[in-house]
Amino acid sequence: MARLALFSVSDKSGLVEFARTLVDEFEFEFVSSGGTAQALKQAGIPVMKVADYTGSPEILGGRVKTLHPKVHGGILARRDVPQDVSDLEDSQIRPIDLVVVNLYPFEQTIAMPGATLPEAVEQIDIGGPAMLRAAAKNFAHVTVLCNPVMYDDYLAELRMSGGDVSLPFRQAAALQGFQHTAAYDRAIAAYLADPSAASTDSIAMPATVSLTGTQIQTLRYGENPHQLAAWYQTGAAATGWTGATKLQGKDLSYNNLVDLEAARRIIAEFEAEPAAVVVKHTNPCGVALGDRLATAYQRAFDADSTSAFGGIVALNRPIDAETATALTQTFLECVVAPDCEPEAAAILQAKSKVRVLVLPTMRSGEPHTVKAIAGGLLMQTADDEVIDPMTWTVPTQTQPTADQLAELAFAWRVCKHVKSNAIVVTGDRTTLGIGAGQMNRVGSVNLALAQAGDAAQGAILASDGFFPFDDSVRQAAAAGIAAIAQPGGSLRDQDSIDAANELGLAMIFTGMRHFLH
Repeated sequence: MARLALFSVSDKSGLVEFARTLVDEFEFEFVSSGGTAQALKQAGIPVMKVADYTGSPEILGGRVKTLHPKVHGGILARRDVPQDVSDLEDSQIRPIDLVVVNLYPFEQTIAMPGATLPEAVEQIDIGGPAMLRAAAKNFAHVTVLCNPVMYDDYLAELRMSGGDVSLPFRQAAALQGFQHTAAYDRAIAAYLADPSAASTDSIAMPATVSLTGTQIQTLRYGENPHQLAAWYQTGAAATGWTGATKLQGKDLSYNNLVDLEAARRIIAEFEAEPAAVVVKHTNPCGVALGDRLATAYQRAFDADSTSAFGGIVALNRPIDAETATALTQTFLECVVAPDCEPEAAAILQAKSKVRVLVLPTMRSGEPHTVKAIAGGLLMQTADDEVIDPMTWTVPTQTQPTADQLAELAFAWRVCKHVKSNAIVVTGDRTTLGIGAGQMNRVGSVNLALAQAGDAAQGAILASDGFFPFDDSVRQAAAAGIAAIAQPGGSLRDQDSIDAANELGLAMIFTGMRHFLH
């Protein structure tokens, strides 16, 4: 008797080709439900509908299709247990050798703007998970395939062993089946715990958290060669970096991806004017605006050309030929932009090793950030509050000019993405000096001012945290800084205000701190 396969898939990628090969090379017969059966019939592939096979019609508007002893008995029967074999014969149930199932698109549904609770509920698959779990449980006798990417491996198994499938393959496939249903259930549980959390507009902190992901790529190593690493997609659909298009270059590394995300977060701050960011080890080493993208990039590069070597570049406009030519003048690890003009892509081929990515959704990020700690994890809302200079206060006698206020806003946007303690010196919407990650704020001030050098005359200084003493204000004034942005909130704010008044500096309080650890 021909082997029997059960098909019930939401994702029909590769379905017809796979089924045709099973028929032509291995003489499989198929039982299938609803839309899957229709797709196979339209392709001229013989298939029996589940309702015809079981003798029970679909009921409740399709809510009940595969929940039947002829389906689950055929999946769960142990071929080496005489009673199971006898039960199949008595009930005229055929054993099912292959179960090909993937689930209703629940995550895609809840991700759609305006998705309602009733719509989400109807995308909760019942029969699919039951079949997946049954087949995965009986992996000693049944193969379960829950992802189209597994089709070729299954066919290779059949060809290699003359039509059989090895136990290790079936067990590995079962593991993927259980992982698939577990991820599906976690997504449903998270949604029902707080349906509004399915919308990216909501930043509510959930009462329970489940993290799940599907491995899409093994990485050569992690932060260092002795560390294992892999890249996982957290949603059902490819979004963010999993949805980016790589135009050229080698595979992305762990550090590339971490730096790219840091660069994306910074470039997302700037929309009105062409902007460029150069990142090294997650810190910006150059950020600039310009009337043209090429100008912005050149300014960002020149801000710290030494550190820019081997850096990551993010741009907020499509790469044009002029910018592409500038990008090829030095060694870069990665370049990302919302698009790339064909002429620019051709120019970048001169540096074929640089990874060039197109990410149309440069401004879209996760609403929460997560960090693992021993025995648990920490979650917080992303630091993406809109910067509004109209809410700032000026406690000093000297008021910032309109241009200084715009420069302060630029510096403040950059400063929030620099590791604490963070100090940023800017002028003409370009970073001049950056002090990052120091254990004390004075050290960061010294680094930023030393890097800026003579360019600090008349420039702006931003600090991600308040000044607990007036020493940083006095350092800034001695270097020629004209205005300072800081959160305020220190018990000794007045000391800094008095020093600024004494030295003729303008100082604004943003009222918001931006520590980045």
